[in-house]
Amino acid sequence: MPKNSLKITDTTLRDAQQSLLATRMRTEDIIEIAKTMENIPLYSMEVWGGATFDSTTRFLAEDPWERLKSIKEILPNTPLMMLLRGKSLVGYKAYDDEVINAFIKESAKTGIDIFRVFDALNDEENLQQAAKAVKSENKHLQMTICYSSTENTGLDGPIYNMGYFENKAKIFQEMGADSLCIKDMAGIITPYDIFKLISSLKNILTIPIQFHTHSTSGLGPLSLIKAIEANVDIVDTCLSPLSLRTSQPPIEPLLITLKNSERDPELNLDDFINASAKLKSILPKYADLISNSNESILDSTVLKHQIPGGMYSNLISQLKEADALDKLDEVLNEIPNTRKDMGYPPLVTPISQMVGSQAVSNVIFGRYKIISEQIQNYILGKYGKPPMPINPEVIDMVANDNEQNEDSEGLAHAQNSIAEISQNIQDVLTYALFPNTGMKFLRMKYGIDNIPDNMKLYKSIPTQNIEHQKKKENKSNTQNLSPNSKTYNIYIDNELFEVTVDPTFKKDDLATNDRVIETTPINTELSNTDENNVIKSPMPGIITNYLVNEGDTINRGDKIAVIEAMKMENSIPAHKEGIIKSLPFQPGDLISRGDILAIIEDHA
Repeated sequence: MPKNSLKITDTTLRDAQQSLLATRMRTEDIIEIAKTMENIPLYSMEVWGGATFDSTTRFLAEDPWERLKSIKEILPNTPLMMLLRGKSLVGYKAYDDEVINAFIKESAKTGIDIFRVFDALNDEENLQQAAKAVKSENKHLQMTICYSSTENTGLDGPIYNMGYFENKAKIFQEMGADSLCIKDMAGIITPYDIFKLISSLKNILTIPIQFHTHSTSGLGPLSLIKAIEANVDIVDTCLSPLSLRTSQPPIEPLLITLKNSERDPELNLDDFINASAKLKSILPKYADLISNSNESILDSTVLKHQIPGGMYSNLISQLKEADALDKLDEVLNEIPNTRKDMGYPPLVTPISQMVGSQAVSNVIFGRYKIISEQIQNYILGKYGKPPMPINPEVIDMVANDNEQNEDSEGLAHAQNSIAEISQNIQDVLTYALFPNTGMKFLRMKYGIDNIPDNMKLYKSIPTQNIEHQKKKENKSNTQNLSPNSKTYNIYIDNELFEVTVDPTFKKDDLATNDRVIETTPINTELSNTDENNVIKSPMPGIITNYLVNEGDTINRGDKIAVIEAMKMENSIPAHKEGIIKSLPFQPGDLISRGDILAIIEDHA
């Protein structure tokens, strides 16, 4: 092997599928791909962390801990890497030190060798506890700088410039980093800027440097080559079927490019071709996720909005949930404005999710008419110090009245909350990180609740039959329906039904052998209540909790309920004063847009 051989980290099983499949790849398929890569001498494989933990429990009814354990059993000799969001771990808020220590200890025990630790604000204070915990487990600590640009200014901006990145790199090395990663999550660094940045950091650091980028804007593969020319030690790539677009550059052409050069990794191209063939055979299951509204392979608008690859696929998913996919362009235009209001933070999870979800709310409901609890906490400084001051007008909209009870966030509370279900530390941590979706998952895991059909395994469809299947489905679903028809998913006793409603439908249009099912409102009280006396949900989501009780007297603007939507918590206010007459839902219930959350009775 050449003396200056480049090292390779494969991201297929985490960031690549997060970027292109909204992190919906199932464990059974991940295992099949991992088996094909067992004997490839990679520097590491990124297989866990990021959004994978949340997605497995929230959307797939799978245990993320079991996934990691299975991968380690298949790849015992390959260093496994995870992406860790500093004190936010794999969630969307800051967790206490006890939870941080326990999570990292359990992750190391289950199979993680390299912890890629970052903070969305590059705030070293937010990284200290996680860094200590990783070092105490004698695992590799890779500290991470999230690359960002103020307004497409590259390394010459007023905030993010060479001095900024050099200073952060020195601080992270002093904190005990075993290596440093430059994380270009949106794929916006130019080839010559990464060359200058890597060259400078190689002169001031003694630890290895790794480069992570995305192909979103088209700059990723070009910047990768210039980083290699600047003697970067390690780069991130993935298998070609899940490369490019908002994902990482592919490994196969890179191997050919470097062959017989001093940076040649000397990896066997056929090994990757075989692994890619297996991946290709699996991807038809996820055809609906691969397709999105952006027909172009490249998206030059990312140079303006700077949203990372994983955020883009989730943004599409969230807009579909809200029946607002037609608002995508408006949301992309709103994201830079929301980011500016928030003081130009780097757009990386959880900040990217928070800014993206707030931008969606701003477009759908009006600017800052609804502000998520996470954005409020960010404005109040609970996520760290923003690079620039937050817009004062937005600060004035947030009241410092959303303090959370610290007793309800620690391990002891989590253990007590699931004591009747499980005492396993991994289950406790799952609940501690995600109390709402975590509890729903644990109830399914232990057979207390049934798994909804939409969370069950995909049925494999032979590739050659996919088009036929689509035509068949389209024919059956659209026959005799008007263009104004809408299809809804409904649940009855945890069983999923698809119902299509045609507003032009008449009974006389039915053939004699068809049936008409007369329906009556489930709750006549709700259906007969004056519209002015009901509070409706402005979005689909999950009822986290009610903030009032039946019989309470409320004023206009009082917070009535908290809804988790787009992974953010949103408080829904009352539009009038009165007395709470009825609260139709229970915490944990799934709700649709327009569902009645509360009935208000006028004062006597």
